[in-house]
Amino acid sequence: MGLEHDVYYGWVVVGACFVGSFVVFGVSYSFGVFLEPLIAEFGLSRGVTSLVFSVQTLVLYVGAALLGGLADRYGVRRLMAVGVALFGVGLLWTSRATSPTALVAAYGVVAALGLGLVYVVSYATIPRWFGRRRGFASGVATSGLGIGMVVIAPVATTLITRHGWREAYLALVGVMVAALALATVVVADSPRSRGVDPTLEFPHADSSSRRATRSWREQLREVIDVATSPAFLLVFAGWILIFGTLYVTFVHLVAHATDLGMSERTGALALAAIGAATTVARLAIGFASDRVGRVRTFVTCSVGMSVATLALPALSSPPGLFAFAVVFGTAYGGNGALLSPLSADLFGTENANAVFGLVSLSFAVSGLVAPPLAGLSYDYLGTYTPAFTVAGVLGLLGAGCVAAAGRLARDE
Repeated sequence: MGLEHDVYYGWVVVGACFVGSFVVFGVSYSFGVFLEPLIAEFGLSRGVTSLVFSVQTLVLYVGAALLGGLADRYGVRRLMAVGVALFGVGLLWTSRATSPTALVAAYGVVAALGLGLVYVVSYATIPRWFGRRRGFASGVATSGLGIGMVVIAPVATTLITRHGWREAYLALVGVMVAALALATVVVADSPRSRGVDPTLEFPHADSSSRRATRSWREQLREVIDVATSPAFLLVFAGWILIFGTLYVTFVHLVAHATDLGMSERTGALALAAIGAATTVARLAIGFASDRVGRVRTFVTCSVGMSVATLALPALSSPPGLFAFAVVFGTAYGGNGALLSPLSADLFGTENANAVFGLVSLSFAVSGLVAPPLAGLSYDYLGTYTPAFTVAGVLGLLGAGCVAAAGRLARDE
């Protein structure tokens, strides 16, 4: 008896999506370890060099939003294959870039666009395979983010120390493209696309796709109807506010730790602790959310992120910093596991990739706006306390927006 008859094929898809989230966020969030070598290579300031990451963040999510609908129409495997090719070419070009302009084009545009396509497939595919265990399956798939944070940055640091930043990127190209190629081979749109009986996960509904029967105009109208609905707008605004806490923390936590007299290593270890906590939480909280309610769980975890951010200015010792990292990472793991399940629960799975790509634009807004504003606040006031406080309060407002969206969806 073959594997497909012994194990629900959705778990194979979960494995493919795990690889995707591992690569996307492991490579993206490891940019910090390349920062100083790139500054030395091109003679730029820290601020200007950091713009490469900002451009990458913008292109990653804009690409997911603009092109995610192609997966709904032509299939996730094709879109992921294009993403892998763009990522490989972009990172290979990055390793050979000889000017800042080439670096931005290679890493910030080409590689980022490829990462965006892999991202939308890795996150938005799971809800089409899982209904009853949607939260847990998504938690497993997206736990690649935390593991990627923990694994890729230290490996890249070692490679840079031994061989230089160009060779480090070359090594990443070889390993990551090979892993993504394997994931591309096994990923699939839905149970129907593989001839798999979906009743185990969808006992009362059909998870098949109508991709081949709709015109572009019909699909676009459906997506526009969702994107202009009050519930979608509330979720979009809520995610901007909630994940402002995340980007402020990722960018400024190490500097905040050094301001308190701790070493940079302590701050870096706190970031690693966030990555470790988020990995465990995605599994445990994703599993629990299928029983207590995914919208309720998402809102609760978002409140946890916000409260932890509000408390951060009062935690002035290494134990306090690591306590923050564990609480914040656990809460982030919980709501991070439920991003695509929440989108599917509220807006359906018919245009899952297009809708999830559009709502993910909220991350681009948070990533571009929150860290610079926090930095400006510090420059003028000489402390991160106002920035963390404002981010925490806005995060609470964002949690309220998502809760309101959940109520609207139930009433419709």
